Amino acid sequence: MDTCHTHEKWLSWMDELSQNDVVIIDNFVDAPLFATIRSFFLLQLEAFTKAGIGALNNNIIREEIRGDYTYWLDRGRDTQLSDFWNLIDETLHIYNRYCYLGLSGYEFHFAHYPKGGHYDKHLDQFNNRNNRTISMVLYLNEVWQPGDGGELEIFENDGTSYRIEPVAARCVMFKSAVVPHAVLPSQKPRYSLTGWLLQQPAPLGSILG
Repeated sequence: MDTCHTHEKWLSWMDELSQNDVVIIDNFVDAPLFATIRSFFLLQLEAFTKAGIGALNNNIIREEIRGDYTYWLDRGRDTQLSDFWNLIDETLHIYNRYCYLGLSGYEFHFAHYPKGGHYDKHLDQFNNRNNRTISMVLYLNEVWQPGDGGELEIFENDGTSYRIEPVAARCVMFKSAVVPHAVLPSQKPRYSLTGWLLQQPAPLGSILG
């Protein structure tokens, strides 16, 4: 299969994820694909809905915990993102070949954090649904400066934490069940494509939180 990234790069990223539970990849998508994804994001902004917490019937709006708006993606509908879906196929293949994770599905949404938007510390798992295995965040902010906020804060087992700036085309992958994280308050609109690689397929994420 044609690949977006070299075998050597993938092996390096998998090693880092295995050791640290998190890997940060700058320029995960090239400039044309970044432009395609960002343009499609902006076209859908009016269709975004307020994000809640929890899955299925337990999904509720809690603005003091989570302040973003989301648009759930569907491969069959959102064919403009075909190159992105191909990259996800490649990512699944790599994880299954080298990490033996048995991944068989995925779910992705766009996320828009308006000014002041944040997401308190949490894990990417539900009490009644635990098939999210690898979390992925691809940042779509063209210009981001220190002080703009919206950083991803990663909490470590020793009680410390570190922050990852949401700069353009940066991808962060981490183990969904073991990496507590938060999104710090944003000082201007913050855009990302966020999703999960799954051990079992799930229905379209719009009902999943």
